[in-house]
Amino acid sequence: MEERARDPHDAEASGDFPQLRLDQLLEGLQQQVEQVRAARDRVHTLLDAVLAIGSDLELQVVLQRIVESAVSLVDAEYGALGVLGEDGTIKQFLTVGIDEETIARIGPYPRGEGILGLLIREPRPLRLADLSQHPSSVGFPSGHPPMNGFLGAPIRVRDRVFGNLYLTNKKGGAQFDADDEAVLRTLAAAAGVAIDNARLYDDARRRQRWLAASNELTRSLLSGAEPGAVLESFTVTVREMADADLVTLAVPVAGSGELVVEAAAGTRADEVRGLVLPAAALAAKVFASGETIISEAVSADPRAEGGSASVVDLGPAFFVPLGTQEHVRGVLQVANVPGGPSFSDPAIDMVIGFGNQAALALEVAEHRRDSEHVLVLTDRDRIARDLHDLVIQRLFAGALTLQSTLGRVADRPQVSERVQRVVDDLDDTIKVIRSTIYGLREHDQERGGSSLRSRLVAATDRAGQALGFTPALRMTGLLDTDVPAEHAEHLLAVLGEALSNAARHAHATAVDVSVSVTASHLRLRVADNGRGMDPAADRRSGLANLRRRAEELGGEFRLASNEPTGTVVEWVVPLPRAT
Repeated sequence: MEERARDPHDAEASGDFPQLRLDQLLEGLQQQVEQVRAARDRVHTLLDAVLAIGSDLELQVVLQRIVESAVSLVDAEYGALGVLGEDGTIKQFLTVGIDEETIARIGPYPRGEGILGLLIREPRPLRLADLSQHPSSVGFPSGHPPMNGFLGAPIRVRDRVFGNLYLTNKKGGAQFDADDEAVLRTLAAAAGVAIDNARLYDDARRRQRWLAASNELTRSLLSGAEPGAVLESFTVTVREMADADLVTLAVPVAGSGELVVEAAAGTRADEVRGLVLPAAALAAKVFASGETIISEAVSADPRAEGGSASVVDLGPAFFVPLGTQEHVRGVLQVANVPGGPSFSDPAIDMVIGFGNQAALALEVAEHRRDSEHVLVLTDRDRIARDLHDLVIQRLFAGALTLQSTLGRVADRPQVSERVQRVVDDLDDTIKVIRSTIYGLREHDQERGGSSLRSRLVAATDRAGQALGFTPALRMTGLLDTDVPAEHAEHLLAVLGEALSNAARHAHATAVDVSVSVTASHLRLRVADNGRGMDPAADRRSGLANLRRRAEELGGEFRLASNEPTGTVVEWVVPLPRAT
């Protein structure tokens, strides 16, 4: 018997239809429960992410956790956080999902073009099904992984855009939806609070270190510590505060208008310490203008010529004047190696403030030394007056008295001879005292004259006219105080002869001059990259004079080949021991 088609009315009559509707209602209810559970789980995940990014006060740690939380919340394959600089470009780029090898293959991080730039120009959430189809898309660099779906949101800190979150490629091939966008916006709001807290903490910690370093600097200067050692300690402190690779401090050379790197700390500091900076160097421009200069790649900066950036390859850097615009006492350079991070505005402001504090401490210490020197001069004047008005006059009166008695003892030759000897001794004593007074006054006058450093700078500048370029000059040690006048004259004569030989015979395109003084020796080294020198040239009268000047002071003179080309002149003499 053929089965008859089942009629719905029969199902309703039999009671099956209410059961079917109940199953549909239960299934719909189950779906709603699953949606509620998913929403609950997502809220819990969001709360966990907010707690995670707010649980640390180290700014870099907070930023990395923000990116990782964003990727986890919206189930994205790739994520990034671009931190914006003052000029509106990306100055820091943190990524998740891309390994180091791929990052190296891609090259420099983006500056804010294409879709990333669109989010910078229009800071509001952006969701795209395929970012390559957007009119603002500019494509990807070679080696970049393929990306399709895109979700971005700005992070605001106190109503100012700090940076942007960029997420791409939702896992499973799905598209980012409105819920993903809402979650990312909530995370971005929480991230802004966490970043603000981290920055406040970082600023407070920097200020604490700044105050401690300022107090130590002031204490060292006012306690009479050696200024050179204090400046070295100052550069070390600045390097630690700014987390920099190299910090240098250039100060003016008295009477020359040039700058010399007096102190340096960090990467290859020994190579730039004592270097004389040309007028085209950025530090010299800062010294002349009193304005701070910031560079993203100082060694490649077209504004800079010469200076420490020509000796050491440097990347991000800034130059800060020490003191006021009207009275700049020196220039501080803070730099990182190429590829290193740029310096944040709070870090630059902190170094500027610390530099001003250091300049004030240096000025106070200088005034104190000047006051002490004035006291010494005043005391010397008093001693000179007493010697002249009391001692010399009494000695002179005594000599005249003895002289007048000679006629009375003329009949006693032995007594007369002894009296005359005493008169002669008194006369010699008067001459010694007068010469001592004059010597003290001449010494004080010499202190205000040209320093050895300025004379060395002038000598290299004069040689530049014959060479066609100014030699690179490096000066280290207490040249103005530890080198006796005789040694200084020999040094300048040897330097002039060495530079003259380089101009006349070497046909060099670069000459490096290094002058250093230690507790025991004075050393001069002149190296050029010319065609080298015939060994027989050592017999020339000019070089013979250099050897003779070294031997007169108990030192030695050496002439050697420079690698790969050129000549090296070394002149080393001992210094007299202090008595």
